[in-house]
Amino acid sequence: MTPVTSLAKAASVNPLKSSQPLGAALAFLGVDGAMPLFHGSQGCTSFALVLLVRHFKETIPLQTTAMDEVATVLGGADHLEEAILNLKTRTKPSLIGVCTTALVETRGEDFVSDVATIRRRNAQALDGTEVVLAQTPDFEGAMEEGWTKAVAALITGLVPAQPERMTSLTQVNILPGWHHTVADLEHIRDLVEAFGLDPIILPDISGSLDGTVPDRWVPTAYGGTLVPDIRAMGRSAHTIALAEHVRAPARLLEDRTGVPVTLFESLCDLKSVDRFIALLSRLSGRPVPARIRRARSQLQDALLDGHFHFGGQKIAIAAEPDLLFSLAQVFSGLGAEIAVAVTTTSGNPILHKVPAREVLVGDLGDFEARAAGCDLLVTHSHGRQASERLGIPLLRAGFPIFDRLGSQHRLSVGYAGARTLIFEAANIFQAQRREPTPQSLNPFRDRVSTGEDSHDSHAQIAAR
Repeated sequence: MTPVTSLAKAASVNPLKSSQPLGAALAFLGVDGAMPLFHGSQGCTSFALVLLVRHFKETIPLQTTAMDEVATVLGGADHLEEAILNLKTRTKPSLIGVCTTALVETRGEDFVSDVATIRRRNAQALDGTEVVLAQTPDFEGAMEEGWTKAVAALITGLVPAQPERMTSLTQVNILPGWHHTVADLEHIRDLVEAFGLDPIILPDISGSLDGTVPDRWVPTAYGGTLVPDIRAMGRSAHTIALAEHVRAPARLLEDRTGVPVTLFESLCDLKSVDRFIALLSRLSGRPVPARIRRARSQLQDALLDGHFHFGGQKIAIAAEPDLLFSLAQVFSGLGAEIAVAVTTTSGNPILHKVPAREVLVGDLGDFEARAAGCDLLVTHSHGRQASERLGIPLLRAGFPIFDRLGSQHRLSVGYAGARTLIFEAANIFQAQRREPTPQSLNPFRDRVSTGEDSHDSHAQIAAR
């Protein structure tokens, strides 16, 4: 079991993590017609909005209750109610996802009661719009926990408990992690549908943040999981959770509806993808299609080709827990050493399975201090300064990636995604390698001759 160490620091240097509200907002953006609402100051919302826009290069619908000094002292229920009613009138969302921030959480308000009162008092005005609450204070947790709480809030608020349910034999629920990209979700959908199954992906950012340009102005999330489909998740034959941090929402869904759950800690390595494909085959009763078998064979070949480049390499990774585990599994399986592993929070039990000597809960300052001598850095775009100072190449992964285009269209799951990840990292190693020259292979090139050596050489020649 890998030890997890937390550092006590007075200040964070080049922060690694993003906040809980941001993770919750990203989850709500995966619901069609949704509007995330930050309950806090305008600054909290602006910071999250900037990161989301820079990462996705898209228009992001995100609103705030704009708490001021008076409301912070006296209570923000009135501001919350006014914001919800204004959003209903102006944007007509299918769902308003309320994300609390540190400003209001520190005061200790009863948000569950406030939201219930607002919904009851304005039932007619809010007809057609669901309001769900995710309590996500900035001062604890990270992006991963915010995503978890938002998914749990969607299930609690929208999925009815069904003691006696009608099961659809072809419908399956897919609960992805926050780190799965648009390309990942599209590929997962294709794999599930290849077996004749109908997936409900919650949340589905591949429908809302895939770069589609609508022919009209849409003030809410454009695409994603439909609210009626979320309500129908209790009729599915199975739930597939694709990360440790969505285990709790998957279990919540099972408790409410009786839908059985299978958890996959990763979909980036051959063994995990084999299990995933085998489950789809069993649920559908169909054999594995030929194109998927061929993709598996291609991954096997990539593993064979790639391990020559990974063997003996030292890799430093800084990422949220589930992403850290997935990347470390792939790289260590190819023969690399995970020399440095830094993460954002200690709450995820998957950290104890990371193939490293130690997992450090810290920031990118800690990451840089320990990564000297490594062959590859793996983290998001804020690690570019460490890469420049250390002279070590950087493989960008996670959130945010704002200095490269197409980050949401990078595939890293399934047989095809694992192959792409292997090639991308191996090509970085190849680009850094210096081919030997005749001069560098000359054993006498850097030899320093001395008078004694010269005398011995002449003596040896005379003796011959």
